[in-house]
Amino acid sequence: MSQSGLTPMTKIEVVVSGDDVAAVTATLQACGASGYTVLAASSGFGHGGVQQGRLLFNDHDALRMVLCVVPDDRTDAVVSALRRHFEDRSGVFFVSPTSVSRPEYFT
Repeated sequence: MSQSGLTPMTKIEVVVSGDDVAAVTATLQACGASGYTVLAASSGFGHGGVQQGRLLFNDHDALRMVLCVVPDDRTDAVVSALRRHFEDRSGVFFVSPTSVSRPEYFT
């Protein structure tokens, strides 16, 4: 535990279409993530141009962000699994260090 009373861990943020959320969350759980949060209607601009957060009558193609926090020793497994997932699918993921106040929630 650090001096601030927080425990270092790893945050993983995944941006995918609504159709891929179930596969991503299953992957996270299979790699030992104790939970995740899905944020609907993400939007932005990048490699694929403008991405709308909410598409009229089409929630499956709308972007979602899946967030999870894992202990550092599970990071390599999650990253490897997500790399395999994105070999034939669109989307992106980000990995960054973070700190949590309740580490027992993530183990």
